[in-house]
Order: sequence, then C-alpha cells, then structure tokens
Amino acid sequence: LGDLVHGQADDLLFAARPWTGPERVRPDEYRAMAEGKTGALLGCAVAVGAVLGGAPPTTVAALDRAGRHLGIAFQLVDDILGIWGDPAVTGKPVHGDLRERKKTFPVLAALSAPGAQRLAALLESGTEPAVAAALIEEAGGRAAALAEARRHIGAVETALAGVPLAAGPADDLRSLLEFLVRRDL
Repeated sequence: LGDLVHGQADDLLFAARPWTGPERVRPDEYRAMAEGKTGALLGCAVAVGAVLGGAPPTTVAALDRAGRHLGIAFQLVDDILGIWGDPAVTGKPVHGDLRERKKTFPVLAALSAPGAQRLAALLESGTEPAVAAALIEEAGGRAAALAEARRHIGAVETALAGVPLAAGPADDLRSLLEFLVRRDL
C-alpha cells in the first residue's frame, strides 16, 4: 500500500515540476512512479492468490514481479492513450494529459530528443496541445513509450515462464496481459 500511495503522490507532484532543466522529471523517476502507482497494485493482485493458496515464496515473488512489470506497461499504454486515444473509447478528452501538464513517458522521451525546444515552449505555455502531440510523436515519444511497454511485457512473460502455473491460470494471466496493455493502440 505504501508503494501505491507514494507512486500516486509522485505522479501528482510531477505536474508542478518544470518541463526542462535540472528539476525536470527524468525517465527513471517516471519508472519508479509507475511501478509504485500501478505496479504495486497489479503485483499484489497477481500474487495474492498464490499467497492464499500456500505457494512457495519464490512463486509469490515471481508473480509480484510480473505484476509490477505489467503495471508499468499498463501505465505506459495509458500515457499513450492519454495523448492520442479516442475519447469515445477511453472516456478521456483527446490531449487531456497534455492539458493537465502530466509528465508522461512519451513527453519525457520527446523532451530528451534533439531539438525539443519548441515542444518545451508549447508545453510550458499550455497552448496548442494538438501541435504538442504532433511534436511528441515526431520526436519519437510515442515510439519510445511503446518500446518501453514492450520491454516490460517481455519482463512479464519472462517472470511468468519461471512460475509453475496450471494451464488455466497461466492462460488467464496472459489474456489479462493482452487486454491491459494492448488496449486500442
């Protein structure tokens, strides 16, 4: 629970930090936030059944690790949908995360690319979110977030490969993985 609260607090506090400069949010801080905010929740959800079923600690730890990586992947996909998602599907306004000044992974990755000064100025002004979204994509922010999500999906699959699960639960976990991280991309 502590990890989840800390991750959520970090996510909220990131909004007050600048887009650039020494106080900017760095990708490693984002990963820690996502692991706490979403990873801790999904790690617990995936591992609790094993704990209640009396599974060995190594199995519980592997499931927790898989859930934490799943949470990070989920958060990355959520960030993509928060900028480019269809409001009819997501229930969120298009470019909503940009309007809310959320320091999401696609934005952080794009700000790390060469020539990000125009993007930083747009983000600072809070104007023209559609132009900012296009610049984020052009700078590789969307592609970087997808690549990072795929890396965490691979880590989930690696963690699950080492867990002695019956076919039914293993298939259920893989279906959940498909659903959570491949939502309308």
